[in-house]
Amino acid sequence: MSFRKYILIILTLAIVSRANAQQQSNLLTLQQCLDTAIKNNLTVQQDAVTAERARIGLVQAKDNMIPTVAGYIDRDYTTGRTVNPVTNTYINQSVTYDNYNLQGSVTIFNGLAYQNAVKQTSLAYQSGKMAFQAAKDIVTTNVITSYLQVLDAEAQLDQTKSQVAVAKETADRGEILEKQGDNTTASTIYDLRGQLQANNVSYVIAQNNVSSAMLNLFQVMNVPYNKDAQLQPLNADDLKGDKDVTPEQVYETALQQLAEVKAATLMRQSAEKEVKYYKGLLVPQLAVSYGIATNYSNSDPVSYSDQFKNNYGTYVQLGLNIPIFTNRLKRNQVALAKLDLLNSQYVEENTKIVLKQSVEQAYYNMISAYNKYQALEAESQAYSESFRISKLRFEAGVLNSVDYITSKNNMDGANLALISARYDYFIYSKVLDYYQGKLSF
Repeated sequence: MSFRKYILIILTLAIVSRANAQQQSNLLTLQQCLDTAIKNNLTVQQDAVTAERARIGLVQAKDNMIPTVAGYIDRDYTTGRTVNPVTNTYINQSVTYDNYNLQGSVTIFNGLAYQNAVKQTSLAYQSGKMAFQAAKDIVTTNVITSYLQVLDAEAQLDQTKSQVAVAKETADRGEILEKQGDNTTASTIYDLRGQLQANNVSYVIAQNNVSSAMLNLFQVMNVPYNKDAQLQPLNADDLKGDKDVTPEQVYETALQQLAEVKAATLMRQSAEKEVKYYKGLLVPQLAVSYGIATNYSNSDPVSYSDQFKNNYGTYVQLGLNIPIFTNRLKRNQVALAKLDLLNSQYVEENTKIVLKQSVEQAYYNMISAYNKYQALEAESQAYSESFRISKLRFEAGVLNSVDYITSKNNMDGANLALISARYDYFIYSKVLDYYQGKLSF
């Protein structure tokens, strides 16, 4: 092998390898689309922040039950006539006085306010996590729906491409017959040319639909549109629906499984604990304070270290705080907490109502799409057989071009409608899967 041929082979392999790598980088799987969309969705990110804030609130509520400890150091400096802090007599000199204090306190009883605060923030944190999951579920549903819509558009594009090929083959044959003077009527060739152009227009429209569906998918993922992107086809086993389930079964399952419902219920439970927390602040609070202290003054001839040891003392104090009048602050806090509870009850109830309506709508959409798919399947088979016969008769010269084109259009329309109904059925089935908490591929 010559050196020139060797170099040519290497360059060819490099070009092919680069083309394959580029094609591979443009191929998107459903899982990649899901991961990208969830990562880039701002609502998901916001709910993640909300959940984290709720977690910090729970940590703080627990820490509020821990005894507090604080240290204080202060120095007083006076000149002229002042009181000797050691002898409590008047002197006329510069005096420094250092005070060291380490003290703490712990609440023994406050109407279970702290305990209810822990429960309230714990439920709020759980609700935040469920809201975060619900946001991811919604994005997942949108991605799967958009992904299927692209596959639907591509399937219709393939069908339209096949229609163009059949129309071109027929038109080419018509051109030959026209030259031979064998067409049945003078308008046959123009009918065939018109049909070919009509199929070409349909093909262009189908291409635009693919681009539009792909653009929508990229917008759901919140990434720049890549016109060269391709989607990995799904296995036929993945494109299944569950037409045997009832809307009542889906709704009951959704009440137990759907993160959105769990989030609303947990938030209502959190609001109930919040009311108890503020009510606890209305009762007398019992607390224990404790500490150690010492001091030093330059007015005492005793050394610093000896004063530090000799002046050392400890104390324990039991205090009862009785809220008699606080400008109605605490009672207004209770009233506001009750309103928050009422609002959360409305939110929970509305979530269930909307869910029931959405489940019913998605279910009947799925059943309608399935029934339409079944009817269109039979129609497609019938029109396909009709077109097969019409084509034979047209080629034999016993069928005019108008009847032939009508037969072809009937078959083409039925096939395209069948593809659309099939994907509608899959999409609505996935919506119902979402409501049942089993959305996956």
